[in-house]
Amino acid sequence: MATKSETLLKRFTEAHGPSGFEGEVREIFVKELEGVGQFSTDRTGSVVCDLGGKGPRVMLEAHMDEVGFRVQSIGPKGFLQLIAVGGWWPHVVLAQQLVVKTKKGKKIVGVVGSKPPHFLPEAERSRVMSLESMFVDVGATSREEVGAMGIRVGDPVAPRTSFEPMGRKGRYLSKAFDNRVGMAAVVEAGQKLGRLKRSNRVLLAGSVQEEIGLRGARTLARHARPDVAVILEGTPADDTPGFRPDESQATVEGGVQIRMHDPSAIMNPRLAELAVETAEKEKIPHQLAVRRGGGTDAGEVHLSGEGVPSVVLGVPARYIHSHNSIIDLADYRAMVDLSVALIRRLTARQADKLVEYL
Repeated sequence: MATKSETLLKRFTEAHGPSGFEGEVREIFVKELEGVGQFSTDRTGSVVCDLGGKGPRVMLEAHMDEVGFRVQSIGPKGFLQLIAVGGWWPHVVLAQQLVVKTKKGKKIVGVVGSKPPHFLPEAERSRVMSLESMFVDVGATSREEVGAMGIRVGDPVAPRTSFEPMGRKGRYLSKAFDNRVGMAAVVEAGQKLGRLKRSNRVLLAGSVQEEIGLRGARTLARHARPDVAVILEGTPADDTPGFRPDESQATVEGGVQIRMHDPSAIMNPRLAELAVETAEKEKIPHQLAVRRGGGTDAGEVHLSGEGVPSVVLGVPARYIHSHNSIIDLADYRAMVDLSVALIRRLTARQADKLVEYL
């Protein structure tokens, strides 16, 4: 029988939610936290559940969107052209199944096709095929038939993958662990925080449009006005062939990642250190990261207002931004546990210490 964590991860990962079309994910978030706090949204669709309480406003946040596509055009023979929404490597797109969601909510399955290699010149076979050279086949024979299905230009498109257990206990395969693993952890940690004594006001939040430039985080931070922010992510794993083991900072089953630096944000050093101290005190498996690439919602949140001390916690996920990524449930539980323990330590005095510079 599936655990609560597994059920929650399945619901979130299987939801259809490319950037700008996060409605299904937001609905799960609201339903799971119904009765726990008061809900509000900003004007881009990011959502906040206010647990109440007295003290500093502490935001626990993740982004709701996944990398996906939109229908860019429909050809006379019924083949669809796509534009990417978020960072896609063309290598992982070809021959994969996708789901087009129509205006009325109907979901149409298609497969990504291209000109077969048998008909390509030798020089072209070894190149990475561009997205513009691919198309989606939904089984239609004409533009009119595609229209009759309800598909039109602009419809959102997401990968078609189920949440599945793997051979090793605790390992799971799915799309969108970036960042539905974060959304599930916000919900699960929030449910626990709602029952525990604390000296702060907790704001649980999900942002929109992170994958296309942290856009929702900008408006969310203005709406929520946090004093401190803990950002949860599905972070790219670096423990597969091709990486040096001694340089890995995101090992699957290595614990929650505490990110201290990436190109989008230098995390508040005192808050990052508090996260490390909390993990050590609570004996929560963890690993430290200073990243050369990538970015998270912390990039916008930490610059909001006069500045918001921020830190990023992550679950290592192999093969993100593809149809099939892998996590270990132990890392997810470590992130939930550290989120709860860290937020409980963020009293007014502790929050003030994070920004004492004189």
